[in-house]
Amino acid sequence: MNMLYIWPTITALMAVLLLVLNKKSLNKNKILEIVLLSFLVVMVGLGSIWTFLGHTFMAAQVAAFIGWPAGSPFQFEVGVTNLSFGILGLLCWKFRDNFWTATIIGITIFYWGAAYGHIQDMIYAGNYAPGNAGIVLYIDIIIPIILIVLLIAYKKTQIKQETS
Repeated sequence: MNMLYIWPTITALMAVLLLVLNKKSLNKNKILEIVLLSFLVVMVGLGSIWTFLGHTFMAAQVAAFIGWPAGSPFQFEVGVTNLSFGILGLLCWKFRDNFWTATIIGITIFYWGAAYGHIQDMIYAGNYAPGNAGIVLYIDIIIPIILIVLLIAYKKTQIKQETS
């Protein structure tokens, strides 16, 4: 089974666990904070580190999954980019506020840029490999939307909570 399907499950499990552990102090803002934190740490953090490992240490298999030729040094660069976002995602556990915003802006630019590249590869090269036109494409589009919506909702409830 492709590991890409595992990350949403682990994200949900982390969110549920944190919600249970914090059940006495839950309000709308805390719930949004926990869900957003889970997405940042697991989907962005752990998921990106996993992707780094694949692009770096299983490069030929990942290239085949994406429909790329094996051996491109560009793949290592993509891997290191994923590592940087993975570390930022994990650091979201410790750092909050604008650090979360900056991490979300960065991963959104990277993911949407990657989605654009996948779509261009489909249109101009006919690359419909599962790692180009499949779940990876949807993750690259949907995860930033989820992160942005959660961040906006979290910030709005935080402001309401501070002014109450």
